[in-house]
Amino acid sequence: MRSPSALRSAAVLVFSSCLLAGGVAQAAPKLDRRIEAAAANSYNFRTYLKDDKIAVSVKDGVVSLAGTVAAEHHKWLAQETVAGLPGAKSVENKLEVARDQPTAASDGYFSVKVKASLAFHQNVSAANTQVRTDKGVVTLTGTAASEAQRQLTTEYAKDVEGVVDVINAMTVTAQPRKETFGEKIDDASITAQIKTTLLFHKSTHAAATKVSTRRGVVTLGGKAKNAAERDLVARLAEDISGVRKVKNQIMIDGSM
Repeated sequence: MRSPSALRSAAVLVFSSCLLAGGVAQAAPKLDRRIEAAAANSYNFRTYLKDDKIAVSVKDGVVSLAGTVAAEHHKWLAQETVAGLPGAKSVENKLEVARDQPTAASDGYFSVKVKASLAFHQNVSAANTQVRTDKGVVTLTGTAASEAQRQLTTEYAKDVEGVVDVINAMTVTAQPRKETFGEKIDDASITAQIKTTLLFHKSTHAAATKVSTRRGVVTLGGKAKNAAERDLVARLAEDISGVRKVKNQIMIDGSM
């Protein structure tokens, strides 16, 4: 027969285990709600995805996305944003793209890709750039704040997968710089914008590039096939709004 002290110890152990289990059970829903709130309050959901119909639900750290988005890159932007939130373990992306999208490899499709490639960059203006594509040849019209911005817009458009050539008919017009004081772009949104941007460029390997952000400082890892690709990834990352600094730790792998 077990002694009274042994029984008391066992009882305390069982009671403590129950308290611990209860504490974990209570903490999980709180963390799930915190992830849901962080998604809704993220910069990407408040700006680029605000007109999409996205439902975010979280259970035990697994994030589920459902609803409809306006474009394919919105689907991936939403996924990458929630994947980078603290506490998120994995993402189930059930988002559907609106049916009124141009067919793959069509001129309209390439125009959408070019516009999307410009969307997140601070040194070009997607809003002031009109894009038309004819047999893979992209014509850019609209206004640029400087000749440097005009040339950079051409450079970004040329590197979009499927674009044959770019004709830049934009005019340079001095434009007042928009004030963004007090606007905070969270780390998860920055990381998601960089990852989504890399998907559009034929000179980068998005799958082989690792991106993490902490307080606006971006660390790039993974592999690139040459120094030119390694440098391009860093340049694209540096031009994302909210990025304070980029640490480029990408390794060159000539076998890619």
